[in-house]
Amino acid sequence: MMDLPQYFLADLPGETRLSGELVSQACQQLKRNRARYRDALTTLQVLEAVATMAARWREDDFVFRRHVLENAALTGFSRPTLSRGLDQFFGRITRENLHYLLAQEVGDPRRLDAPVATAEERAEDRSAIASAPELLVHIAPGTLPCPAWMSLIQGLLSGSAHFTKCATGTGFLPRMFAHSLYDAYPKLGSCIELAIWPGGREDLETPLLHEADCVLANGSDRTIADLQRRMPSGKRFLSHGHRVSFGYITQDRLGRAQARELAALAAADVAAWNQLGCLSPHAFYVEAGGVVDPKEFAAMLATELEAIEKVAPRGEVSAMVAGEIAHRRAFYEVREAHTGDVRLWCSRDSTAWTVVLEQDPQFTHSCMHRFVYVKEVDNLDHALRAIEPIRGKVSTVALAAAKTAQVELVRRLARWGVPRVCPIGRMQDPPLSWRQDGRPPMADWLTWTDWEH
Repeated sequence: MMDLPQYFLADLPGETRLSGELVSQACQQLKRNRARYRDALTTLQVLEAVATMAARWREDDFVFRRHVLENAALTGFSRPTLSRGLDQFFGRITRENLHYLLAQEVGDPRRLDAPVATAEERAEDRSAIASAPELLVHIAPGTLPCPAWMSLIQGLLSGSAHFTKCATGTGFLPRMFAHSLYDAYPKLGSCIELAIWPGGREDLETPLLHEADCVLANGSDRTIADLQRRMPSGKRFLSHGHRVSFGYITQDRLGRAQARELAALAAADVAAWNQLGCLSPHAFYVEAGGVVDPKEFAAMLATELEAIEKVAPRGEVSAMVAGEIAHRRAFYEVREAHTGDVRLWCSRDSTAWTVVLEQDPQFTHSCMHRFVYVKEVDNLDHALRAIEPIRGKVSTVALAAAKTAQVELVRRLARWGVPRVCPIGRMQDPPLSWRQDGRPPMADWLTWTDWEH
């Protein structure tokens, strides 16, 4: 293991007992560091630093990337899966994409530093400046590192000091990124704090919520509700609760060559980050009537998952997860043998991947870890009726349809409440400026001051 300096609370020795007072002191120091260091930098200077650091994370010889991959077992991902995830995430963090993000959120990055007018505002002889919270606190999810990395980047770009609280056992990857940033840009790094403790520690979270100006929270609906209940009056609280995603394939995209290509892309969506997180597909809804029927598509998907397992294995899972997968497989094996409305494909001698073809179109939550359903439907109306119980809980729909039909299908999905539609193969690779749950990535926590000249 790397011998890292103790920059963050997460670096303290395991026997160190965190206290509410220590958390409060860390927050107050962050605010002082922000006033001293972050406020002295322009948004474009921070953007350049973040883009440079992201480029380093894509280099094979970068010391922090190398350390992370050498210790992939600590993350729950195999080394190839983790390597692909790093490339995918940091590949989005480019100068151009960061500029696009800020243009979407504030119009002009300079509006985070000083009053700047748009053409429309100049006509009214006024300008505006956007201000970020002094201290932005992120309660990170216990699944993927991407939300923690992203909120840290967005917080620094907007001008906030940033405190990330990770769940027990999930802090390794956020900690490595925070250290890499501190190592290259100490002034920016001093505006970051990272701590690890199990959720529900009110003795630590009460002072943290008290010191925060804005709290971002990712997690289960129960976690979100508990945090919201404990939020002090007057504090801004932004949350992203539990969401699910699925794919939809129309019959006109099920020619034999097209179906084989789509199966490979669908398998990549399932394998990315081991199908964890709200962007991963639980199921693919496949229209009947194509050259390739849903049963044959499911078999193609199984073949592709088996191929991925050979080059980017899923990695080890806990006994509890393996037991859940085995139990669910056994349930479908019995149905396959006796009812005929189910087909099952799975990895031999392991729980590495599973495909279940089910005639019942009702949405079924996957147990994840590369366990996916294929559901046969007649059309989109049939699918939407079947998934009505999860309305309002959908994050992403991956769509494969003829170009002439796509606009209408997206319009109907949007009216139904889907906040993101993407091509199959890109579910876990959203644009940097994507609107999670249909909300702006940064604008929710910014406040504006209009200056009438």
